[in-house]
Amino acid sequence: MAAIEVAGLERSFGEVLAVRGIDLRVAEGEIYGFLGPNGAGKTTTVRMLTTLLLPSGGRASVAGHDVVAEARRVRASIGVALQEAALDPLMTGRELIRLQATLQGLPPAAGRRRADALLERVDLAGAADRRVGGYSGGMKRRLDLAAALVHEPSVLFLDEPTTGLDPVSRKTIWEEVRALNEDGTTVFLTTQYLEEADQLADNVGIIDSGRIVAEGTPESLKDEIGDPHVELLISEGEAAEAERVCAEIGRLLPPKDGKRVLVEVENGAADIPRVVRALDEAGIAVESLELVRPTLDDVFVDKTGHHLEKEESEDGGEEPVPA
Repeated sequence: MAAIEVAGLERSFGEVLAVRGIDLRVAEGEIYGFLGPNGAGKTTTVRMLTTLLLPSGGRASVAGHDVVAEARRVRASIGVALQEAALDPLMTGRELIRLQATLQGLPPAAGRRRADALLERVDLAGAADRRVGGYSGGMKRRLDLAAALVHEPSVLFLDEPTTGLDPVSRKTIWEEVRALNEDGTTVFLTTQYLEEADQLADNVGIIDSGRIVAEGTPESLKDEIGDPHVELLISEGEAAEAERVCAEIGRLLPPKDGKRVLVEVENGAADIPRVVRALDEAGIAVESLELVRPTLDDVFVDKTGHHLEKEESEDGGEEPVPA
């Protein structure tokens, strides 16, 4: 049985179709990375799969239960840590997890044991009796993760769990996600971070403008792109001429900024002297040069025509959700 099955899933907001008939399947015990820029439909999809939002069309099941007809059973089977953690700043971490245990129906003694174990697991035992309002962003994310695990869900939804975190906090969350998965938890992870999906996901789905445009393992998706590319940092004002020269050598890729030129090369490192020689003959100064193997960003560019990480924003906003 698949942990998550989706067929023709849609969601509209008025005349805006935010999710446009997507299909996907997540196997039990898998980490599935759901990649896309702000506004692509990631969070709307998660809200439908977690019964927080009714689909406008199509169907979906989670843990073997239909998200509409069996919403209560779905909620009993899943853990959810959304992008904005709803944590009472006046409660302590221990109080919050114990409250969550009570809401999930655990007897008081079992709830206390579960809370202590989870706080230890996410490395918050030392801060368990401090008010949540004094926690750092990374601590709040770990506490929210602990709250989502109180009832030992079989499927865990993480909606951009590391957005805005520093590298150390992000790595801590990654380690915990891996550990949960090794214990048998299926993880559905939405993210804007390519490295996060590459590091964690067994399979990746790329969504853009409400449609899934690519799906597969990170390696298989990168293999589809094929050739590596040379990334050149060009002197100010010469990028356009450099692109003209490089276009005679290989396929130009969309630039990251006005000073970088990206050209795909069939023979990898063997083509670098040719690129350098052509630019030198044209009198174009190269400030730096790097041979880049295909990445998930290249996959995203190939499927959508634009870069993903370039479009990240601080607020992480998405589609409007009616009250």
